[in-house]
Amino acid sequence: KLPPKLILFSGRLLEKVGITSEVQFLRIIMDGIPPLEDKHLFIKDLRFEKVKVRIYQPKIPTTSQRRGILYFHGGVGLFGSIRKSLQFLTRTSLDMAMVTLSLLFRYRLAPEHPYPTQFEDCLAATIHFMRTAQDYGVDPSRIIICGDSSGGTLTAAVAQALVNRRDLPKLRAQILIYPFLQSVNFNLPSYQQNEGVPILLKQRILALGLKYLNRDLSIMEAVSKHSHIPEDLQLKYQKWVNPDYIPHEFKSRGYKPSTTHPFSEEIYTLVKPVFDTVFSPLIAEDSVIAQLPEAFILTCEFDVLRDDGLLYKKRLEDHGIKVTWCHLQEGFHGTVFLAFWGRVIAFQSGNKGLKKIVNFLRLM
Repeated sequence: KLPPKLILFSGRLLEKVGITSEVQFLRIIMDGIPPLEDKHLFIKDLRFEKVKVRIYQPKIPTTSQRRGILYFHGGVGLFGSIRKSLQFLTRTSLDMAMVTLSLLFRYRLAPEHPYPTQFEDCLAATIHFMRTAQDYGVDPSRIIICGDSSGGTLTAAVAQALVNRRDLPKLRAQILIYPFLQSVNFNLPSYQQNEGVPILLKQRILALGLKYLNRDLSIMEAVSKHSHIPEDLQLKYQKWVNPDYIPHEFKSRGYKPSTTHPFSEEIYTLVKPVFDTVFSPLIAEDSVIAQLPEAFILTCEFDVLRDDGLLYKKRLEDHGIKVTWCHLQEGFHGTVFLAFWGRVIAFQSGNKGLKKIVNFLRLM
């Protein structure tokens, strides 16, 4: 078992010497995670529309309808696989015994399938399940969507896309586990404090985001300095993405306001998709935010994405949306799922986060 930091270093090294791309290396690692089976669960592979789906269903019979959990894996739309999140879904299915049916979506990956194919796959598969939930013994009013990292991005975007669908049941809840939610400000306190903290360094999030959009990495520095944002959008988005809204206790490890850099029309044109709410759900209009379902948001202190979660929590609560917030004071990006990679790299914060998620699901 390779430590996560070594995995990321190895991927970059192999790409640099021309053996394979970092993305292909990470895909091989993710697909190499051994499949998990459990005698208490039926596990079946299906397709919803064009999306591969793995269903986990307790073998214990029940006369009542179950809740349904739909899971979108992370990986910046470039890697990640059904195997990566097997144990999370198995744990939730077993911990809630007879009353949960879990589904993991394997959406198509970039760059072979360009952005926003990943969102379109997740939305199409979610709609398919919402329309057919009763065929699987699931109560259509008890469907929860969930995702970690960029899977949290997809979760938020799918929830937003469904708010005006009168032909479908309402989602019961959304679970966002250290989600990426905005591309407006890469200099928030959490970015400054944790830019060099594994496993998600600031430079990696910029590089992988550009790879996701199939853009050249030569523009990464300009994007990190916010040269991609025209003044009118800066003024619009600062009411939602603003370090002033980050509670003071989260600035105690250090924060300096960012300096202004010249706007580049060329850079803006190249990365314009980052201002889609599919890519940056935090900047959705108030009329959308106000209709969203109840949320569970997990943040980690040592994570560049911490403040994305804090700002989304504030936006939801400002509109009266109930939010259950779990902050892992010793946590870092990926900690919940690293808890499953074995005793060698299991972390107490990850186990704590998982327990909080399961407790939240029990109330749904």
